[in-house]
Amino acid sequence: MNLRKKVLALSAILAIVAPQAEAAAIFREFNYYTVSGKTAADLDRALSRNGPFLKKTGQHHPGAAEIRFDAKVRYGRAPGKACKVQDVYVNVHAKVSLPRWKQRRKATPELALIWDTLLQDIRRHEESHIVIARSFASEMEREIRGLRSRTDCSVLRTDIDKVTARLMEAHDKEQQRFDRVETINFENRFARLLTYRMERAQQTSK
Repeated sequence: MNLRKKVLALSAILAIVAPQAEAAAIFREFNYYTVSGKTAADLDRALSRNGPFLKKTGQHHPGAAEIRFDAKVRYGRAPGKACKVQDVYVNVHAKVSLPRWKQRRKATPELALIWDTLLQDIRRHEESHIVIARSFASEMEREIRGLRSRTDCSVLRTDIDKVTARLMEAHDKEQQRFDRVETINFENRFARLLTYRMERAQQTSK
């Protein structure tokens, strides 16, 4: 039996299939877009203009992580037995978009340091989205595996769908909450990161 369904805004996919389940995994795919500029202001404008466009915000962003869940559940019954979940795993697929600065090698040390610090923060932010998704994938596995047996397999499948929909909604809300917190704290966080990298560069040059 195969069932594929799109769940909510993050294109989460639940597939209920018969084959032997494997261990959950995270699959990352990286895409890079080019930005060009000779000043910090140039780069800021390039990021705002060329970065990935997200429909949910209506804006271009410096980076993005498109998350998709691929969950496979094996369930059935032995003769005379109730229908139960036999195995489950949830894979997380992430398409990550990051910037690549065309003039990085020719940049002044000061501007290169600013860029490298910003790029590090963008990468950390997108990886955090993947970590959040992984935590919900693990919770989905745990809850589906713990579902009680049913006399009717169609009822069990409904239980699986309910767990999936609830956790996908919670996942979506947590990702949005994380973005709000990151936006509020960006300036202070970036200043700390830049100060740290400047101090480290000065120590290295001594």
